[in-house]
Amino acid sequence: MRRYSTTSLLCCATVTVGAVLSVSACSSASDNAAPSTPPQAAAAPSEQVPAGAAGISPGGVTTSVDVPSEATESQYGQACHAARLWLDERHEDPRTLVEPYLRTLQDPAFVGPATFDAPWVQLTPPQQAGVIMAANAAADGQCD
Repeated sequence: MRRYSTTSLLCCATVTVGAVLSVSACSSASDNAAPSTPPQAAAAPSEQVPAGAAGISPGGVTTSVDVPSEATESQYGQACHAARLWLDERHEDPRTLVEPYLRTLQDPAFVGPATFDAPWVQLTPPQQAGVIMAANAAADGQCD
């Protein structure tokens, strides 16, 4: 195992923080710049996901939102049931289908019981967390 001195680690941390701040400053310099967050990962305008709270897959799919879930029992049940139906139709390992399923839900044109009858971008982060929790529960066979 390689050991690093405190000075080396401090130097790396300082360089990393500096690079992040530089990139942040550059990205906010222009109002005409393209958004850095994929449209399907955007939160409702009234409530933004705290920085670092959303897990985004390499394919641009929001796979986790690190806030407490907020869904009624009825909404959760409907979302879980809808996910179970979608997963069962594919006749594959449900755990491998969670991300493709979430990609479907995050399409701006999708509206249904799986997203509480609203487009993904209109859901609050706690509602998005509930949708993701229901999808994972369905894949684990915990509903229906």
